[in-house]
Amino acid sequence: MDKKNWVAVLAAMLALIFCASAWAQAASYPSRFVKIIIPYPPGGITDIAGRALGQKLAELLGQPFIIENRAGGGGTIGAGIAAKSPADGHTLFLGGSTSHGTIPNTYAKLPYDAQKDFVPIALVASTPMLVLVNPAFPAKSMGELISYLRANPGKATYASTGTGGVIHLTVELFKAMSGTDVRHVPYKGSVPALTDLIGGHVDLMFDSTASALPQVKAGKLRALAVTSAARSPQVPDLPSVAESLAGFDSATWVALYAPAGTSPEIIARLNSAVNLALKSADVLSRFEGAGLETGGGTAAELGKLTRDELSKWAGVVKKIGLVPE
Repeated sequence: MDKKNWVAVLAAMLALIFCASAWAQAASYPSRFVKIIIPYPPGGITDIAGRALGQKLAELLGQPFIIENRAGGGGTIGAGIAAKSPADGHTLFLGGSTSHGTIPNTYAKLPYDAQKDFVPIALVASTPMLVLVNPAFPAKSMGELISYLRANPGKATYASTGTGGVIHLTVELFKAMSGTDVRHVPYKGSVPALTDLIGGHVDLMFDSTASALPQVKAGKLRALAVTSAARSPQVPDLPSVAESLAGFDSATWVALYAPAGTSPEIIARLNSAVNLALKSADVLSRFEGAGLETGGGTAAELGKLTRDELSKWAGVVKKIGLVPE
């Protein structure tokens, strides 16, 4: 056998060894506990989805799935930590519409790259947002809200879960489309923001159905509309913002990612487990109770969603003239 053929045989053998090693790694995965980093405080939409999913994945894969809340920076702190974690499948990141949609378009410097530093695993859940006001606020409908804000420019305040997040940009889009001026008050998560809205320290907030609906049902907040293009089956009696502002559409979504470099075999194993978990009765029940619509699908589909969302919010940022800071 000549030298050229020997090189080809050696390359083929090395490829087989690599493939066998990768499949062996995937077959034994996970070999210890798996950490899911959630970049927000406990209690919000991402945390609710992550804890339900993590519990089921532990049952399916035979190792504990531990939730680690690393809040701050509108989700950038947790994302940065996850991006720098070992790419062995034992540290995962539960991000979504903020970490992989809005913030990359609104922060000049980030400790991570939404596409280069992460590999998509699967979409976990989605939910429209509710337009919320404190019960003492004078507006009782979207029409009244828009009229009030136009008549009182700069007087009202709105809470968000952080500058550059999906809630922040959704309200900014609303302001641009409605011709209103509302002052921004950023918080480090949904729970503290909702707490101050209930307490009357801010006037207005757009927040996920999952986080806010219990407070609405308890009479602590008033919901005026949903931000999806059509009415939501979760709250069918609420109009959509689009019924007052044609073309308005926004929602929050949650998805599971791994650090870049994680083997395709581990990603495939995780994707299969996530899809199986999302079909289980207990996860479906917990999601439904929290106002979450179940996700699922392939890693490639999540990759496309990520690219589409990054492009969409880049257009919004340009439209409203927001300068990344």
